[in-house]
Amino acid sequence: MSDKDIIWEIIMQSIERRRIDGSAQWQNGYPNEQTIENDISRNFGFVLTVNGEIAVYVALIFNDEPAYSTIDGAWLTTGEFAVIHRVAVSEKFAGKGMVKKLFDVIEDFVKSQNVQSIKVDTNYDNLAMLKILDHKGYTYCGEVFLAGGIRKAFEKVLI
Repeated sequence: MSDKDIIWEIIMQSIERRRIDGSAQWQNGYPNEQTIENDISRNFGFVLTVNGEIAVYVALIFNDEPAYSTIDGAWLTTGEFAVIHRVAVSEKFAGKGMVKKLFDVIEDFVKSQNVQSIKVDTNYDNLAMLKILDHKGYTYCGEVFLAGGIRKAFEKVLI
């Protein structure tokens, strides 16, 4: 919780980056400070640091995303899963491959929890995240309704 203000600053930077990129994602008041406080208090909030400095924030949630119970398409698996939400990179570290590194760390952590699936969604116009998901081997599964809009849903089965 002591990092909340720094994390919120990073979230605001990402909101602005999405706006500048022409994306509608995160332009409607979500996520907000309460979202981040809830993540942290529920032990969903994680950071990736570089030399002790927060580079990336992410919410990592196990087996709990009600919006994923209905998909226009089909998930690859039906068992336990982890969900990646609210990925935000500090401006200082933007464009330096931090999200790809984050996904590597998440995949290792999820495997260590004996969970074999990661699910994630993003806006159709979040080109940076779509490129990362493709690069990291996530499979497009369909669309879900989340945070007031239709989102592209992806899954990766960890072997």
